[in-house]
Amino acid sequence: MSTQETKTTTPKVALIGFGEAGETFMRAAQWQGAKGWDMLAERRAAMAKCGVGLGEDCGEVLATCDVILSLVTADQALDAAREYAPYLPQEAMWLDMNSVAPQTKAMAAEAIEAVNVRYVDVAIMAPVDGGLDVPLLVAGNKADKAVEILETLGFTDARAVGKTVGRASAIKLCRSIMVKGVEALTAEMVLAASQAGVLDEVFDSLDASEKQVSWAERANYNLHRILIHGGRRSAEMIEAAEMLRSMGAMAAMSDQTVAWHANLGNLHLAPPPKSLSAKIKAIRATPEFKSD
Repeated sequence: MSTQETKTTTPKVALIGFGEAGETFMRAAQWQGAKGWDMLAERRAAMAKCGVGLGEDCGEVLATCDVILSLVTADQALDAAREYAPYLPQEAMWLDMNSVAPQTKAMAAEAIEAVNVRYVDVAIMAPVDGGLDVPLLVAGNKADKAVEILETLGFTDARAVGKTVGRASAIKLCRSIMVKGVEALTAEMVLAASQAGVLDEVFDSLDASEKQVSWAERANYNLHRILIHGGRRSAEMIEAAEMLRSMGAMAAMSDQTVAWHANLGNLHLAPPPKSLSAKIKAIRATPEFKSD
């Protein structure tokens, strides 16, 4: 395919929200003619630096787009769908890539489809530092078409998982219960074991039952992730807990995972210290965790 043909067939992209995911995708893809909008002025400035076109308002940004990547924070996902739906061109496609509960995506779909715009549930299944190689799960009655569009945009690992909106998010959030839960338990364990003076012994005991990666390395990695992304991940786990309650299941561990991610993320220790011991020391030095 010629360069000219590529330009004419590549959809016009709009990015709603320009946090880590949006910026990473744009830097990797360099979509020609991409436009964007973020409520925060500093993020709009970041868009401009990445070559994303900005309008006077979101309505101007959305007026001529074919595909919208919704990449806001979890607590803003439904509001974004409802607020921006009136500005969307008919037959555009709204790719909701936010980590929210299936019922939240169903409500967002109702708002988007009410204006004759195609809604697709997309779950980002790994850290976005993999760029366009990040695995994506796609659900909804336009899932197959959305996979084709994502591939046209340069994503290499998009897969349809069903016709029901919320199915991709259910897979993501059920996985998050484990991943984020382990991170939260890691924080609780290392701070307690460190204070008790038994951290090395605990790691040795854990290593004895699982040898692939040492628990000291795993704990350092888990704390690193939670210190950097705790705020965003706590919002995601609120959605996971709500999903469990909507199913009639208990959410006690997920609720506590919310608290750990929020508490550590709100310390704003970013970038965190490199070593595990330095991370523990930095956390314990904060007023929230300081020991008498």
